[in-house]
Amino acid sequence: MSNYVLVVDQSRTPLNPVAPGEARILLGEGKAAVLRRFPFVILLKQAADDPQTEPVEVKVDPGSKTTGIALVQGAKVLYGAELSHRGAAIKAALQARRVLRRGRRARNTRYRKPRFLNRTRAKGSLAPSLMHRVLTVQTWLRRLCRYAPVTGIAMELVRFDMQKMRDPEISGVAYQQGTLLGYEVRGYLLQKYSHECAYCGKSDCPLEVEHIVARACGGSDAVCNLCIACHACNQRKGRQSVEQFLQGKPNVLKRIVSQAKAPLRDACAVNSTRWKLFETLCASGLPVR
Repeated sequence: MSNYVLVVDQSRTPLNPVAPGEARILLGEGKAAVLRRFPFVILLKQAADDPQTEPVEVKVDPGSKTTGIALVQGAKVLYGAELSHRGAAIKAALQARRVLRRGRRARNTRYRKPRFLNRTRAKGSLAPSLMHRVLTVQTWLRRLCRYAPVTGIAMELVRFDMQKMRDPEISGVAYQQGTLLGYEVRGYLLQKYSHECAYCGKSDCPLEVEHIVARACGGSDAVCNLCIACHACNQRKGRQSVEQFLQGKPNVLKRIVSQAKAPLRDACAVNSTRWKLFETLCASGLPVR
């Protein structure tokens, strides 16, 4: 969304943005040319009459899937954009590469020396799918600074309290102990579902840990996405959604959905990247608030 048109002079120095109507006049009279389509920037062919500029601030609202970026001059919003991140696509690509490499190693057809013993990560490093969010915002910040007289950055340094998101009433010692205090995952799930299959209710058979939302469909290993099921139900469900698998059992579906809680993957991603993004914006040399 662009309420104003960004302007640069002959030496590519950013000038005050102009209204779309004024930009059309400059382009129609041949006094300016289109320099860039997105964001829309025009290049003046003559020296500007008043080269003085008013300060512009970049405002950043970071998110897991989408980050909001805006150019603000006083009370005016000059430019706004929603930056969609590719974190999920990057994760899927890395997982596909992992499968191919594991297959090659299993076939004993390695064509290079193993490197898994000499790889180290720098302190404070992030996973590629998370670091992508930081670098993409940095790229767009540099791009906007080339075409607008940016003098500062404002960032929402948000932090999600995931314990409160799970249980708004939690407090005191329970806040520090967590869900699995005194349990292993399997023991916790057996007690949670009374040593019975969550889908059919059987109790006199071996029980397996089951993902409510299958891993192949983006489900996590968090305990809120796990239940106990017999081998037959586990195999029949496969990759199906729990709603599809339990179509004829509305009471069972309601019980499982009420006990399972939504994953906090997006909140975790924002919490993990917030300080790295703040440090990256500070490294730009502009004042950050």
